[in-house]
Amino acid sequence: MVGELKVDKTNSGIINRVLTTNLDDFIEIAKALSTDIRVNIFKQLIKGSMNVNEISEMFEIPPSTAAVNIKKLEEAKLIKTELIPGTRGTQKVCAAVYSRIIVEMEEGLESKNNENFVLTPMPIGHFFDSKVAPTCGLLNEEGIIGEFDDPGSFFDPNRVSAKLIWFCKGFVEYRFPKQAPHGTTITNLEFTMEICSEAPLHNLNWPSDITMWINGVEIGTWTSPGDFGGERGVLTPSWWGTENSQFGLLKTWRVNNEGTFIDGRKISNCQLKDLNLLSQSYISMRIGLKEDALNNGGINLFGKGFGNYDTDIVMRLDYIQN
Repeated sequence: MVGELKVDKTNSGIINRVLTTNLDDFIEIAKALSTDIRVNIFKQLIKGSMNVNEISEMFEIPPSTAAVNIKKLEEAKLIKTELIPGTRGTQKVCAAVYSRIIVEMEEGLESKNNENFVLTPMPIGHFFDSKVAPTCGLLNEEGIIGEFDDPGSFFDPNRVSAKLIWFCKGFVEYRFPKQAPHGTTITNLEFTMEICSEAPLHNLNWPSDITMWINGVEIGTWTSPGDFGGERGVLTPSWWGTENSQFGLLKTWRVNNEGTFIDGRKISNCQLKDLNLLSQSYISMRIGLKEDALNNGGINLFGKGFGNYDTDIVMRLDYIQN
């Protein structure tokens, strides 16, 4: 299992949250949660620890049945048990280990068959250009960079340390090095990032049409369903209140010789040949909102150390030898 992080304190102690990056890692968890009774026991233990007799009484099942189901959850490492002294001997106390499970359905970037590729992570604060309008702002691990709702803060030298940026209108633009070796042809270009809409504080129902341009060419638009808050992101620091934006969705824009795709779904006929990749030594990527966007709901962009995914913006170049 991967991506284990200590992030929250509850009445029952520190609850770890797990990020599972592929379906193979999820098999044992799925087996453990394959019955209603185990799902309900797990949900109850997230709220607080209980002993076996309490679980037996709450769910009106024999203690032996409760013990069998508890063992399944423990084997999947979803809960932990501890024997402690009680009024009548020892008692087994159960507590949840994880409060959130995230499963990525796609293969990770490193698992693709093609061995000829380059991954370039870009911290979200290292944008080359920006044009934004309030609401807007930048944060790093320590606090606010510049001023809230001040587009001028996007030119503060400290912007390079940003871990969360947001804006209601406009764009940010990055320049990535074109690192495919000489004498090769690029066959696939991808950009992956954690992103969502930007609402006042947060709003789960706040659609936003977020568009990407590569080398000035519009490649496609993804509609974010909302601005996610109300519960803490896996990585989001405790000082950033849960009433604010907490995490986004991990999205991948991909362009190849067949068209443009978002998370494997084709969204346009724009191909690599349309991107003028040979015209300059870098690749520009702009992410933002078109002025005539139907859903002009802004952007939150999460970097390494904020949100649910410990990642910068990542560009992937696949290539073949000529």
